[in-house]
Amino acid sequence: STLCVQGDWVWLDSGAGVPIGARVKVTEGGQYLLVDDEGKEGSIRVMHPTSVEGVEDMIRLGDLNEAGLLRNLLVRHRQGNIYTYTGSVLVAVNPYKELPIYTSEQVRLYHDRRLGELPPHVFAIADACYFNMRRHRKDQCCIISGESGAGKTESTKLVLQFLAAVSGQHSWIEQQILEANPILEAFGNAKTIRNDNSSRFGKYVEIFFNKDGVIEGARLEQYLLEKSRVCHQAKEERNYHIFYCMLAGITTDQKKTLCLGDASEFSYLKGGHCIVCDGRDDAKDYTRIRQALKILTFTEIHCWEILKLLAALLHLGNVCFEGRSFSECSSHVLCACSLQVQPTALAVSLTYRSFMTNRELVSKPLSSEQAINSRDAFVKAIYGKLFIWIVGKINSAIYKMSTSDPKYVRNSIGLLDIFGFENFASNSFEQLCINFANEQLQQFFVSHVFKLEQEEYNKENIAWKNISFEDNTQTLDLLAVKPLNVLALIDEESHFPKGTDVTMLNKMNQVPRKGNIYIPSKNTHDMEFGIRHFAGEVYYDSRGFLEKNRDALSSDIIKLINTSTNKLLQQIFEKELTNNVAKNPASNGRIVMTPVSSLKQISTLSGQFRQSLDSLMKALYICQPFFIRCFKPNDDKQSMVFDRDLCMRQLHYSGMMDTIRIRKLGYPIRHTFQQFLQRYRVLLKTTVCDPQTPRIGLRNAAWYCSTSSGFPPFSISFEQLLHGLERLQSKIRGRLTRQRYLKEQAAVVTVQSHVRGYLARKSYSRKKVTVTVLQAHTGAMQARKVTNKIRTGVSSDVTISDKESEVPILIPELARPVPAPEPDPKPAPKPAPELVELPEAEYNDEDKEFSFVTFSALHFQGTATHSHIDQRLRQPLLHHEDEGDSLACLTVWWIILRFMGDIAEPKHINQEPSTQIQKNLGNRQNRRLSNIVGLDQVQSNILIGEGRTLDRPMSDLEKLHTIVGYALSRRDIRDEIYCQIIKQLVNNKNQKSSLRGWVLLSVCLGIFPPTELLMQYLESFLRAGPSSYGPYCAERLRRTVANGERGEPPCWIELQAVKTKKTTVVSVALMNGSSISLPLDSAGTSAELCQALAEKVHIKDTYGFSLYIGFYEKVWSLGSGRKHVMDAISQCEQEMRRKGEEEQHAPWRLYFRKELFSPWHDSSIDAVSTDLIYRQIIRGLKSKEYYSEKEDDFVQLAAMHYFVTFGSTNSVENAKKVVEECITTELIETKSLGKWIEMVTTAHTQGPYINSRQSKDSVMGNAVDYARQKWPIFFSKFYEVTQMSGPPLQKSSFIVAINWNGISFQDEKEKKLLELSYPEVTGVHKSRGQFLLQCEDAAEMADLIQGYLEGLRERSVYAVALQDVSKQDDPTFLSYKRGDVLVMAKNGEYSTDRGWIEGTSERTGATGAVSMDTVLVLPTLDKPSDAILSLWNLSPEQKRVSEPRRSRRPSGCVTLLKTSCKNLNHFNTRPLFYSRQLSEKTLGNCAYSCPPEATQYETNVFSRRSALQKRVPLSLTLPSPIMKYMGDYPIKHVRQPIELTDQIFGAAMQHVTLQDEVYLGLPTWAHDACCILREMTIMTLISVDYGWQLLWLCTGLFPPSHSLLKYTQRFLESRPREPLATDCLQRIQMLLSMEPRKLPPHQVEVDAIQQNSSQIFHKIHFPNDVTEIFEVSSTTRIRDLVRNIAYKLILNSADGYGLSMKTPDKVVSLNDQDYFFDSLRQTTNQPKKAKRGLCVTGTPVTMPYLVIFMRKLWFNVTPGRDLTADLTFHFPQELPKYLRGFHTCTKEEMISLAGLLFRVKVDTDRSQFVMIPRMLKELVPVDGLKTMSPEDWKKHIIASYNKQAGITLDEAKVAFLKAICQWPTFGCAFFEVKQTSEPSYPGVIRIAVSKQGVHFIDPKTKVDLLVMHPFSRITNWSSGTTYFHMTIGNLVKGNTFLCETSAGHKMDDLLSSYVSMYEMQRQAVRPRNNSMFPT
Repeated sequence: STLCVQGDWVWLDSGAGVPIGARVKVTEGGQYLLVDDEGKEGSIRVMHPTSVEGVEDMIRLGDLNEAGLLRNLLVRHRQGNIYTYTGSVLVAVNPYKELPIYTSEQVRLYHDRRLGELPPHVFAIADACYFNMRRHRKDQCCIISGESGAGKTESTKLVLQFLAAVSGQHSWIEQQILEANPILEAFGNAKTIRNDNSSRFGKYVEIFFNKDGVIEGARLEQYLLEKSRVCHQAKEERNYHIFYCMLAGITTDQKKTLCLGDASEFSYLKGGHCIVCDGRDDAKDYTRIRQALKILTFTEIHCWEILKLLAALLHLGNVCFEGRSFSECSSHVLCACSLQVQPTALAVSLTYRSFMTNRELVSKPLSSEQAINSRDAFVKAIYGKLFIWIVGKINSAIYKMSTSDPKYVRNSIGLLDIFGFENFASNSFEQLCINFANEQLQQFFVSHVFKLEQEEYNKENIAWKNISFEDNTQTLDLLAVKPLNVLALIDEESHFPKGTDVTMLNKMNQVPRKGNIYIPSKNTHDMEFGIRHFAGEVYYDSRGFLEKNRDALSSDIIKLINTSTNKLLQQIFEKELTNNVAKNPASNGRIVMTPVSSLKQISTLSGQFRQSLDSLMKALYICQPFFIRCFKPNDDKQSMVFDRDLCMRQLHYSGMMDTIRIRKLGYPIRHTFQQFLQRYRVLLKTTVCDPQTPRIGLRNAAWYCSTSSGFPPFSISFEQLLHGLERLQSKIRGRLTRQRYLKEQAAVVTVQSHVRGYLARKSYSRKKVTVTVLQAHTGAMQARKVTNKIRTGVSSDVTISDKESEVPILIPELARPVPAPEPDPKPAPKPAPELVELPEAEYNDEDKEFSFVTFSALHFQGTATHSHIDQRLRQPLLHHEDEGDSLACLTVWWIILRFMGDIAEPKHINQEPSTQIQKNLGNRQNRRLSNIVGLDQVQSNILIGEGRTLDRPMSDLEKLHTIVGYALSRRDIRDEIYCQIIKQLVNNKNQKSSLRGWVLLSVCLGIFPPTELLMQYLESFLRAGPSSYGPYCAERLRRTVANGERGEPPCWIELQAVKTKKTTVVSVALMNGSSISLPLDSAGTSAELCQALAEKVHIKDTYGFSLYIGFYEKVWSLGSGRKHVMDAISQCEQEMRRKGEEEQHAPWRLYFRKELFSPWHDSSIDAVSTDLIYRQIIRGLKSKEYYSEKEDDFVQLAAMHYFVTFGSTNSVENAKKVVEECITTELIETKSLGKWIEMVTTAHTQGPYINSRQSKDSVMGNAVDYARQKWPIFFSKFYEVTQMSGPPLQKSSFIVAINWNGISFQDEKEKKLLELSYPEVTGVHKSRGQFLLQCEDAAEMADLIQGYLEGLRERSVYAVALQDVSKQDDPTFLSYKRGDVLVMAKNGEYSTDRGWIEGTSERTGATGAVSMDTVLVLPTLDKPSDAILSLWNLSPEQKRVSEPRRSRRPSGCVTLLKTSCKNLNHFNTRPLFYSRQLSEKTLGNCAYSCPPEATQYETNVFSRRSALQKRVPLSLTLPSPIMKYMGDYPIKHVRQPIELTDQIFGAAMQHVTLQDEVYLGLPTWAHDACCILREMTIMTLISVDYGWQLLWLCTGLFPPSHSLLKYTQRFLESRPREPLATDCLQRIQMLLSMEPRKLPPHQVEVDAIQQNSSQIFHKIHFPNDVTEIFEVSSTTRIRDLVRNIAYKLILNSADGYGLSMKTPDKVVSLNDQDYFFDSLRQTTNQPKKAKRGLCVTGTPVTMPYLVIFMRKLWFNVTPGRDLTADLTFHFPQELPKYLRGFHTCTKEEMISLAGLLFRVKVDTDRSQFVMIPRMLKELVPVDGLKTMSPEDWKKHIIASYNKQAGITLDEAKVAFLKAICQWPTFGCAFFEVKQTSEPSYPGVIRIAVSKQGVHFIDPKTKVDLLVMHPFSRITNWSSGTTYFHMTIGNLVKGNTFLCETSAGHKMDDLLSSYVSMYEMQRQAVRPRNNSMFPT
């Protein structure tokens, strides 16, 4: 009583030998009572405080004994804490109830946290495994042990779930690994007395991770399945789950087919008198099992075969045996049917046993007991083999073989879930094997925890008291190590023919053994023997040992299996039926079964188990282990019940006591030297703390404690310090640490307060200064505004007065609109009757960046403002250097005021006739108005130019011609014109004036663009303009900028089109008599019209077709280029005006004709184009356009026309029609009509096409080819030129005709001055050559000739050698002499892009590789004539010609290089491209030009070669791909550049060690190949571009290492003239701060740099079918591109948007964190690999794709808030969902929305009302179409449309969005899936993913929301090829949902994105912990 007071906790001795906790109580009488937890009394011992409330880590217990451990577990169990640490060992007590500690939130909480930082949890151990594996790159393992029912299986599943979650990929392989558990539990788990889900087998799961920590596969190993359970179960136990699940879950038809019933009907299922297991739903579990089988690639056939085998086992169990006969029953027939064997054969194999005598095979009948044993053995063998097959099938789905690639890094985490130590009342062979395995694991545990701990202390020379612990080495020696061990004796006896259990036991008892580990049987009749295990003594009953160990089947059973037609049965016994079927005489005619995985013949079960166990232990010993000890608190499976005896036994079995003792008595708190020194350095007498210091080392240093610390000073040696470290135990250390922490905390608080005060004062001072500056600037700005207003008012008054006094002008009146002339209905649209009024709005955009207000303030002269005025200007708005420009600006201002009606038209009409202006406007050669400036001025000294004044009434078109004419003639006043127009539009209160101003602005924007100075301001003004003209003008500006400025003033039809804003439609006539109507705008070019025509007529071969315009009898070509069609129409109108007629009546016509043929034209390619050309030729014959001096040409073409028109039928009438259609009237008059008919008929009859059965298309092609060959001059392009230099001709000005046959110089009378074939022309240039010609269209002319030359060279196979080449030592190369003719074989043997081709010398006949740089390819398709070849074989004297004299060339010149003796020296100077074939000496000289630092570094790199080759198999083998890319070595089998770049960079991307080698090179290439940098120092000028291309690509993938970086930078800096050098430097600097790329360059990158473009632009598609081009770089990430697009589109936010890639078979969302080009390659790589084998040429298969930018996550979406997002994304993305019927809406809502959608379709066009019934599918949801008739829908839609009158298209779209955004399914992504997981759901359901979560919807009703799962309840999800899986709830008892869909990857990506978004938001609002130390 003196020691304890009431309430104290003490230890009370109990009768069980282990003290229990008790509490002191005082009675009313003052007596002290000690009452324990069970209400009993006993003696007393004080309890340590740590044992009262319990601790999380039991090494901190003060009562270090069994009682302390047991009570700690008890206390925490009662508190609901089931997990407790013992160091790094986790003790898990089964709670027997669900706990809310396994959610996804818990996973995130424990991820990336140190062990012990949070309360104990199984997730902490799992995270420690994962963290250590990633950090140390070492395999980990986790041994989960415990008795049956302790929770091993659940712990294993939790660890798997955690690893899958932290892997973070939600990949299908992760889900497959998780889904293996339900299958294994179904086939390997059963209900026992102790556990409702007891694992009856052991398993080792090895999960494999790649270098990024992502799961990429797993492998399962199973051990010792309890096969006997299939036939026998103890009372209150069940067979394996699969049998009961099968009977409860299969359909009625399947039951009927398999002849199955209830579980109570089968002997194998009712042996334990327990059919139903509480808490298990067998039917639901069956559904779960079938889902798992699907996920793990078990087909329906596999599942059905498994069911058949299981049914056969059940039927076989019902077979009865009586005496020595077979009892006739239906069960064996049903069994035989399932096994697909004969019933009689089955009966014989079960009741007879065959064996061989000396001479014959004898069959012996079996007794009923023997027959039952044989049947049970058969059943167990089938089930065991089936289980092994299922495990193998699972492994085939989840296991990925490791590659031999050294770069391939893979680590693993192994989970061992194996049976715990077993000691039953009767223990058999299975218990011996199980306990043997536990002995092995105990030794592993001991060696890891105990021995390694002792060895570590011994290594550090730390003296400590050794802990005695139980080592089980002797037990293992007894069981399996030493000779004559127990398992060896059992195996030996199993092989003896007459071996029995008795003989086996006698041998074991007779072996002399040391120690008392083995306990022999008591007497000869006793069949038991005992073994002292680490957990206690266990006695084993030896009966049945040999039979179980042999694990044999009779030969009769094997023969029966061999006769079966059941494929699965044959497959699982495949090994026994083939290689490993051997009769063992020792087994009495039995067949020994051998596992497939055996490496050698092991015939016994114990041998197999030992081999598997040895492999397991080897794997565990190389891993870093973690341990989870599972405890069960009671045998009754009740929660909150703690059985002390049971738990004490388990505590003893686990070896936890010794673990705690060794860790407690050791030194669990450990410091590095630096940590120790930092903490205790104050005890050192000296400041020198380096232990390596000779004089003042740690050993010789004296330590002391100052008196200020409360300790007397002392001095000790180093050895004394080591032995005294035992005093630094946990109590003292903890107290000192606490005191030190409190002091540091107080100091930190003081420091923080001072720092915060300083920062606050500093911030206040800075803000104060800022506010003062802002106030000053604001005041100044306001003052300037007031001053400007005052100044503007005064200036206006002054200006008016000045004008009134100096410039007498009539008072302006409101301009009367000039009545428009009647339009021509054919070429121009009808003008609208009235124009829409513009909304009145005050222009105020000064807050915008590029506002017109800002521009006017910066650039306007004087007091001019940006606002509208109605007065003349005294000076231009902008400053002009040229006085003429200034005067022109004032004239233009006057005309603009008159056009807009701001001043009245002059009343005086000057009738003085003058046509100078119109003449200047209409002249085709000189149309510029450079000589008309200031014609409106009155003063004589200002008037410049001739003609009548502008001071007269003018039409609108005349005013436009004047304004635009000045803009075209004087480029410098264009900005002035635009500023004047915009000024008059700003704040213009006059609606009519403003409208006419917008018309004027629209016309000007369609003809000429502003300069860069005004461009952005003009675009900003247009964006702020009215909706009726702003976008319209912006589009005209865009088109003008894209197609170039016009050359003529606007035409009449343009003005009418602008006024009405309707598209001009023109008609183009075709040569077959038809015409095509096409839209045409002001910027339309002949190329656009030709392209549109070709698409409409479906012309494939469009080359040479041109647009022609006809005016009266004149027709001229507009070509198919950039000529503006409206310019030609304007010329026609001006010509009409000169004739005194109105412009709108100009009779111009447009034609589409063939103008040019290519030299390689093939009429058979395109039948449509051939038909048009043919019709053109026939019409040309009749109209004398094509003329020939030979009559036979006309006859032959007419005969062909005869056949085309009438076939082979002959008649005079037909011939007459043909002659009249083909022959001109003059020719018919020359000869009689009859004569022509006779000639045509004869030619038709004798024609080769009559009897050859040629088609009409073929004959038309012949006619076209005939005309092309006969009249090349008629299909030519003509240019008027003037010769500036060259060989003298008869005339200096002549016409050049260019056609497919050559180039012809002709005079005006068509006399040929010179004719050149294309082989005679070597090139065309704009600066040098033999013939220097001046031409207005010089560029077009040069491009045409160059195109012919290049096309001919591409198709030519003839070349001439430019120099001698002799390579006799290398047969790869062809040797030839200068002037030799070489025939090139374009068979793809070598890559012509890299400068090599296969050639044959006509002189020698030899064949080999030819460098394209040493030959000249002749531009010809036929073999060149001798005359051409003779030019290349002249003597050296003839070839020696001086260089042509250089002279200054005028602009617009083109030169031709003619192959003659005058220019051969040009080719002599070209260097040969053979730098790669240098000798070693030459190479050394070349290498000497490298920087010396780089050469030194190369030596260092080369020295690593041997080591590198051992680790990395180099793919860059000789000849180097770098050489091939640069063209320094011929490439066989034409390869695309992307293939070579893949070879160059592919290995470097995988092997980091190779990245510097790409920059520098390997010594194996030292002779023939070098690195990129070295290549670029010695390569020729021809290949230097390729080298820079490679270096540019390389610098966008990965930077050089730190040691190579400075040399690379010097190399680049030393070449400032190289265009890519600076870019490469910038790319390297950028990569230094970023992660390197993961994949080689993409095709787009390679194509871009090959086109000499370092800028890459990629097309991005939007949901509204609009595409835009955005710049991307090699290091652009997806998120960066998303933000850039959002910025360019002016979206409110980039959040929620994403990029997707659409391929022909799927749409893939791109990860925001990935590089853009890596993402593209990842998506397109797989199909490329799959098809590579099918690709004959070896070129990579390119997959077409589209990159789409769209809204992905629908959060914070409010229609109307972001108009751009609504129109571009929200409306086009939501409309298809609405029309497919995904939303639930009422009839009234559908009518209202249909009216809006109809307005979107037709705008204000009411004539489309009649089309509503046909448009219903585009207006009404598909499921709502039948609610009314089409006519009723029409009536309601029209009514709704009328109600919504007055809104624009954009407003209608926004109104649609506002209507549907109120629905709960707005913004959802919908997926139709098939499901079988939930029986209460329909078979097909609709899944909707939104920001709220995942909705399950019945697609038939739509109103029935089956369930909605928020993202917080979805713990896991994954997708496969055709499946999507989702887990709802916690990780233990979560519900699983599996559905079939091909869109699983989309659902997976959406869920991941939404969850990531919410996680980011959660982290953003999570409060920060500002304290420096945790509380």
